[in-house]
Amino acid sequence: MTAASFAATYAALTAAHEVGDHWTQVDAEAAAKGLRTRDGALACAEHVLTYTATQAAALYAVHRATGLRLSWTRAALGLAISATTHYIADRQGGHWQDKQPRGIVRLAAKTGHAEWLERDPNAGYLMDQAWHKGWIFAAALLAASGSE
Repeated sequence: MTAASFAATYAALTAAHEVGDHWTQVDAEAAAKGLRTRDGALACAEHVLTYTATQAAALYAVHRATGLRLSWTRAALGLAISATTHYIADRQGGHWQDKQPRGIVRLAAKTGHAEWLERDPNAGYLMDQAWHKGWIFAAALLAASGSE
């Protein structure tokens, strides 16, 4: 893996994350994906499917435009990391002010961010996005590790 192949892979996955998380996700998915019901699980799965397809398309576009040669097995594993961790985070739902906050909100509170979550209405969203982008970094490392 070269620095350029990692940079191109990370840039593609991160740009696609922004599109997939904010443009391809429809409002019904966003509203339902955290519900603790079958419909919530399906809404989240639909969102993650379009999100992952967007990331795969971005990797393919980089491959075609730059000649970057990825191992498609490693790229698929990287996409699986991104998709799985995205689904885990988005299924958690919840809000800091819930009686029993779940998932990332609870983890953020337990790691010293409770005051920020309480004070800043954007903190939960920012923690969510940081979670996603941290895992995208890991996914890009794996996906680019088989590049030539």
